[in-house]
Amino acid sequence: MEGASGASPPPRISRRALGRLLGACGAVGLVSACSPSAPHGPTTATAEPSTVASARVASLVADMPERSLKPIAMDRLAEGLTPPTNRWFSGLVFGAQPQPVFPLPLGFALLDTGFEIWLPAVVVSDKAIIGQRSAGLQLRIRGAGSVMVVGYDVASVTLAFSRPDAGDIAEVRLVQGSPCVTVTAKAVDAVVSSQIAYGRAGSAWQADVGPTSFGVVGGRVDGSDVTVPAGGTAVWFVAPTGVEVADLAGLAAPVTGTMLSWSTAEDTVTTKIGYQGGPTLLVSMPHHEEGLVGGRDVIGEFSSVFGPLRLRHSDSIEWTSRRRTIIGSLDVSGLDASQRRRLAALAAVDVGRADPYPADSYFGGKALYRDSQLIAIARQVGVDVGEISDRVTASLRTWAEVGGARGRGSRCFVYDPRMRGVVGLEPSFGSEEFNDHHFHYGYFLHAAGTMCEDNRDLAAQLAPVFDLLAADIAAPNDDGLFPQLRCFDVYASHSWASGTAPFADGNNQESSSEAAHAWAGLALWARARGDAALEQQAVWMHALETESALAYWLRPDLTAFRDYRHRVVGIGWGAKRDYATWFSADPMAILMIQLIPAGPSSGYLSSDDPEQIADAVAEAVGTGGFDRRYGDYCLMYAALADRAQAVTGLDQVAGIVDDAVTRTYVTAFILTR
Repeated sequence: MEGASGASPPPRISRRALGRLLGACGAVGLVSACSPSAPHGPTTATAEPSTVASARVASLVADMPERSLKPIAMDRLAEGLTPPTNRWFSGLVFGAQPQPVFPLPLGFALLDTGFEIWLPAVVVSDKAIIGQRSAGLQLRIRGAGSVMVVGYDVASVTLAFSRPDAGDIAEVRLVQGSPCVTVTAKAVDAVVSSQIAYGRAGSAWQADVGPTSFGVVGGRVDGSDVTVPAGGTAVWFVAPTGVEVADLAGLAAPVTGTMLSWSTAEDTVTTKIGYQGGPTLLVSMPHHEEGLVGGRDVIGEFSSVFGPLRLRHSDSIEWTSRRRTIIGSLDVSGLDASQRRRLAALAAVDVGRADPYPADSYFGGKALYRDSQLIAIARQVGVDVGEISDRVTASLRTWAEVGGARGRGSRCFVYDPRMRGVVGLEPSFGSEEFNDHHFHYGYFLHAAGTMCEDNRDLAAQLAPVFDLLAADIAAPNDDGLFPQLRCFDVYASHSWASGTAPFADGNNQESSSEAAHAWAGLALWARARGDAALEQQAVWMHALETESALAYWLRPDLTAFRDYRHRVVGIGWGAKRDYATWFSADPMAILMIQLIPAGPSSGYLSSDDPEQIADAVAEAVGTGGFDRRYGDYCLMYAALADRAQAVTGLDQVAGIVDDAVTRTYVTAFILTR
C-alpha cells in the first residue's frame, strides 16, 4: 500500500510518494541517452558547477553515516545500475513479483517467459477513472528463464531476457509516449511466440485480440512465431481505433534511446524529449498539446485515463509550459494599517508558542517551514522574532549535522548505500523505502532557503547535509550515488511518490501541491547557495509540476469522463485517477491534498475562472462550514475566487490550523490575495 498524504493525518498507512539531466546555468539543460552497457551515461558540464555536481556530492556522501533502514528486494535490477525508485517502471524492479507498468498508451506486464502488452480500456465511475487491463497480446521468448532491467533513460527502460547459464537472448525496450515495443535479439536468433497467429497487413503482420489490432514489423513470421535474427530487431505496435495496422507499418521505427533538453525563458520553459532511432510513432498527452512545438499531422487518437493521446510520426515531443513565480515568503507590504495591526496581533501570539519540534523527516521539516514563514511575516509587521528565529536556526543546524546519526536516533540523516539515497533516521510515511522524499525534503529546503536568503554563512553551515537532500530528489545526473531527478517524470511532467510502486495500477502521486512546493524549495535553496544552474533546473521542474497539477489533479478537463462526478482528482496513478486520499474519504481532505501547504509560490492555484474554484470549494465544504480539519486550506483556496468572502470565514478556522501553517500565515495569505 502507498501511504497517506503529507498533510497531518495519523500515519495509518505509509505513503509512496529521469533520464539524464544537467541544468546549464541560466537557460539550458541537456541529457544523453543511457544504454544498457553504460547505465549512467555521459553528462554535460556547466560553466559553473552546481553545488549538487557529482564531484562535490561524492565528498559529502563519504562523510555521512551509512545505513539501510529497510531491506528492499530488487532482484530484477542488473548490477551497476542505480536503483530506479519513484519511476513509472519501478514496479518491474522491486518486490518479489513484478507489477504492471504503463508507458502510455500501452499497458505492459512481465510473464513467466516474456511479456504482455495491451491497451487499457477506460472505465468511468462516479469516483474513479480506470484504465482496465484488457485482452492483450502475450509474447513469450523461447528459452527465456529470467529477466532483468539492464538500462533506463529519460523516457525508456530496457529489459534483458536470458536463458539459465547461457546469457541474454533478447532485449525489450519500453518507451513512454510510444505504442511500440522493440525486441532486439542478442547473440543468437530470438523466437517470440504469441497466443495467436499473424496475418498479412501490407508490409506488416497483424494479430487481433478482442477489439485491439496489434502489428509487428521486422523478423520472420511463421504462424504465431516471429524469429528475430541475431543482432536484429522487431517492433510490435498497437493501432488506434479507425487506423489500419498496414498504414502504420512504415512508421514504427525501433527506438534506441531517449534524450532530454530543456530551457527557461522569462515567461516560459521549453521541454523536448528526443527519440533516437526515430522518427517513429509517438503520442502526446493533453498537457503537451497546450504548448506543443512543431506538432505534425495527427494520425489517430488513443483513449486514456488522462484524455485523448494524439498519435503522430516524429522523432521528438517538444512543448512549452508557463513559468511560475517562486518566492520565499508572503509580501504583506501592500496591506493597510488595520490589516497590518491584525497580523501583528496574531504573530505576537504565534511566535510565542514553543511546542517541541517533531523528530521525523516529514513533520520535522514541515514545522521548520511553518515557522520560517511565520518569521518572515512577523518581521514585516514589526514583531520581534529573535527567540523563534534562534530556535529555527538551531534546529536546522541540528538536522544538518553530518555525523548526527552516530550519536542519536532522530533529527538526522543517513546515506543508504544500497538504495543510493539520503533517509531520515526516524522515517515517516515509508520514507525508508524511498516514498515521498520530495515532499519531506521540500519542506527542509524551503525553510533553509527562506532563513538563509540574506545569510550565506548559515547556508554554508547547512550545506553539507542540505546539498545532499537536494541531490537526493534532484541530482542533475546519475553518478551512481543518486539517481537523476529521483521522482520526476519528464514525459508525464510530474513526480511519482511511491519508492517501489508495488501496485497493479502503476506508480502514483497524491499531493500534487507538495510536489510543486518541493521544487519551489529547491529553487530557494539554490538561490541561497548562489547556484544558478540548480535554480534554473528547479524553475523548470516547478513549471512542469504545476502544469500537470492543474491538468490532471486540480483543474482537469473531464469532458471525456462524464460519469465522473467530481471537480478534482485525489490520487493520480499510471492507469487510474481516484477521488480519494490515502488517509480520508472526506471531500475536504481530497481538495486539501492538492493545496497543502499553500506556500508563497502557490500562485499557480489561481484561476481565470473563479467559479471553478468556488465549485471545488463548495464540493469540499458541503453543507457545513470551514470550522473543521483542513478548513484552513479550503478557505485559503476560496480566497482566490472571493477574497472578501474568505476574510469573513477566518474566525471559523481560528483554532484548527494545520501544522504547516499558523493563524498568522492563513490570515496573511487571504488578505494578500
